[in-house]
Amino acid sequence: MSKKILLVLVLILMLSLTAVPAFAAGPACADDYTVQANDWLSKLADRYFGDIFAYPVIVDATNAANATDAGYAKIINADVIEIGQKLCIPSADDAAVYLSAQAEAKRAFAGQTLVFSSRLWSPPNEQEFIRNEIIAPFEAEYGVTVDFSILSDNDIMDQVKVQKESGNITTDVIIIHNSNMYEWLDAGYVADMTPYVTNWTDRHYMETFSANTNRDGKQYFLPTAADVYLLLANKKALPYLPAGASTDSLTWEQYAAWANAIKAGEGEGKVCVTGIPMKSLVYMFGGVGLSYGAGFPDINSPEAVKAWEIYASMYDAFSPGIFNVDNCTDPMQREESWLTVFHNARAGQAYASNETAFVLGPAPSGPKGIGSIAGSSGFAIVEGAPHYDLAVEFIKYMTSPKVQVKASKGTGGFIPPVEESLAFLGNEALDEVINKALLVLNNGVVSGVPGSDYQDWGAVKQVFDDVFKDMIINGDGTVNQAMLDEAAAKLEALKK
Repeated sequence: MSKKILLVLVLILMLSLTAVPAFAAGPACADDYTVQANDWLSKLADRYFGDIFAYPVIVDATNAANATDAGYAKIINADVIEIGQKLCIPSADDAAVYLSAQAEAKRAFAGQTLVFSSRLWSPPNEQEFIRNEIIAPFEAEYGVTVDFSILSDNDIMDQVKVQKESGNITTDVIIIHNSNMYEWLDAGYVADMTPYVTNWTDRHYMETFSANTNRDGKQYFLPTAADVYLLLANKKALPYLPAGASTDSLTWEQYAAWANAIKAGEGEGKVCVTGIPMKSLVYMFGGVGLSYGAGFPDINSPEAVKAWEIYASMYDAFSPGIFNVDNCTDPMQREESWLTVFHNARAGQAYASNETAFVLGPAPSGPKGIGSIAGSSGFAIVEGAPHYDLAVEFIKYMTSPKVQVKASKGTGGFIPPVEESLAFLGNEALDEVINKALLVLNNGVVSGVPGSDYQDWGAVKQVFDDVFKDMIINGDGTVNQAMLDEAAAKLEALKK
């Protein structure tokens, strides 16, 4: 038996005996190579291995070498290497063994069906993109089927609870909003991903989104599709922009003055918020509150009152029919609304549909800076999943830097919450959306969603919805402190 065949069999055996993939590290270096002008990895793979498609071996080997010797490059984007970087080149035999063992490991999954339930990507166009452009390549590479369905957070929880109680678990992978992750951790419904994540050295998750994904030093959820809030304005609104104001550095007072000037000039309000109950109004208002020094979800503090005064000052500048709006993308695209501060991916959807018609900017600021609620969703594996090992491979693929960026750009411009993803950003409209969102995230006054502090986060949302309807839309332009104090008592009663 040849040495090459023996090595292949040994590596395959290692895969079958260990829960952590055998290829967490790359093959050993046979040669070092310093990148020259006009080099690219596929060219080097052809030179050393006779196969342009073998370049991942150089990436994995170099990154594995970098883990113990910083003299080697860390390759984040295989399409980008720089002159002077030191690369690790395995022998041709070791490269062949490495690739053969990887291919054999993937073939071991052939014919399996992974059940994947997500609260993310509910718009039909986003579902189609994720299925065809993100999931399909994984299915082809592994010879598997991914049964992908969209459900609400509550429905996913109910579904898995029934499966757990019946002893017949069929769901493998879930995506849950970060405000609901605590429920899954409390119930013990998701698996500890720490042994795998620690070996995925090509990615580091942004600290902002780690609060709800970890417990007791263990990683249960892996964040994806993060968001903050951005300003989006139709260019028809620009003639009404207050003198001296800039959409790149707008204050909330200027925003309100702008909204009122549009109402006066056009005869109707053009500001969009999500008026359907228990959607995102709490987050829209929460960002204003943060910019004035309020906590989240403060509703009656002196700082929160300042934020309510902004809303009250434009009480009749909101678009008609906002109580039928659950997403400002459509009203902005239809030009029913001209002005909004909302979820960056939804702003990105509208902006990318016709960037010549819109102006995009960071959310307005207050005395404390640009306030924004930052949310995210997260992947997890259901404890006891029938296709556990395939689920690990799927999440590894879905949270890789390149796939995170591709998925983010294909669904409106979510923030890919993996630090290495930034190397894959370019100069298109949706790259601009992501970069402006990162500006808010990195420089703003940002709060996560403290859903785990309350018995029912939906009920918290409803309290804010009721105040907005009763005090702002049906109000007279003033702030009712008694109403806010009553609302604060309701929030206090909802705390755990």
